Amino acid sequence: MSSSYRLGERARRLVPLCLIVFGLFNAPICAHATNRNISLATAITKTLAQNPQLHQYDLKQSGLASQLATQKLRPRVSASVEVENFAGSGDYASSKSAETTLALSSVMELGDKRSARVSLASTRLQLLEDERKIFTLDILGALTSNFIKAIKAQEMIAVAKEGLDLAKHTLTVVKKRAVQGAVADLEVKRAAAALAQAELRLSGLQQSHQRLVMKLASFWRETSPAWDGVDGSLYNFTSPPSYSDLYQRASRSPFITRYASDARLKKAELALAQTQSSTDISWQVGVRRFEETGDNALIAGISIPLFSDRRNASETNSARAAYDEVEYSKQYGLAKFHVQLYEAYSQYQQHAKSVRVYQQTIIPALVSILSDTEKAYQAGRYRYQDWIIAQEELLTAKRALIDNAAAASLNQAIIEQLIAEPL
Repeated sequence: MSSSYRLGERARRLVPLCLIVFGLFNAPICAHATNRNISLATAITKTLAQNPQLHQYDLKQSGLASQLATQKLRPRVSASVEVENFAGSGDYASSKSAETTLALSSVMELGDKRSARVSLASTRLQLLEDERKIFTLDILGALTSNFIKAIKAQEMIAVAKEGLDLAKHTLTVVKKRAVQGAVADLEVKRAAAALAQAELRLSGLQQSHQRLVMKLASFWRETSPAWDGVDGSLYNFTSPPSYSDLYQRASRSPFITRYASDARLKKAELALAQTQSSTDISWQVGVRRFEETGDNALIAGISIPLFSDRRNASETNSARAAYDEVEYSKQYGLAKFHVQLYEAYSQYQQHAKSVRVYQQTIIPALVSILSDTEKAYQAGRYRYQDWIIAQEELLTAKRALIDNAAAASLNQAIIEQLIAEPL
């Protein structure tokens, strides 16, 4: 790995936060990796170290740091040499009548302009740091979402294998009853077709899982993953606090503090614009030599622009309008954040409740129904369709359980991403 993609110091400081925020110490999302599987902890560490999108901020930070260093400098001092009255005609045909002036010149800044420039550059650096945190949370949020989808795919594969086993068992039972003359050959064909469909379903899910594995590996530029799947569970949930407590905790999130940084930036831009109304004084001091007499003389001068405050009025008004606009953007952003957080919170509660109902009530009942239906079918009291319906009801319920568990985990990850804290 090239040095440009090494894990930087800022990324190192983000690692502990990201590991906690995205549930690395909670069962719903990940566990310790096996030899052939990868954990979310490993995936996050690899992404922080090798994702090219994250390292663009190192370059931006370097550029802004250089600008800050430049803004701290005082106005430059210039040296000039001016020669007059040489290489002319008549009395000025020779260099004896030349007048040579050596001078130093600079600008005396008024209105605390340098301090305003430094403040603006420093604020831009802080805003970049906030943007880095938000972008990192966004990237890791996408990573976590794909990780949960990979766990879901693995759970769906397990259910598909269960369905395949049921189809094989059903075909065996139906063939046995057909030999006994208890059922028609038509049911054997139906059972064989159901088995073929179960095999196709399993194959499709396995291919989908492989695509998710490749998508996960792309977060850290890995093209040939040496791992087969992911480690994790979808079925353990944290009881969240009340929404009001959750929203209060969100006040420390980078998504919220960014608005304060935006306000500071616009305030610094306004302060800098206002300083431009203060007139700078250009000065010059030097020595002039008269070759004809061999005498020297000091020279000095100042230059003061007129009506600079009027010329700067439009820029100041523009900066003030941009500063006032931040407040409206903040109110809109906070309202949007509130809706997004509440949606994730509400959906998390809904799906977590559904998981409990499926686990504690629906699936146990359907397991019992399937067992009783199979016994009744083999005894000749139920039709083939009754048995197949019982099988499909159980498999559908298990798929619904996985869907709700994955949705709950995804919404939990969204909540933790938004508040930048674990639940």
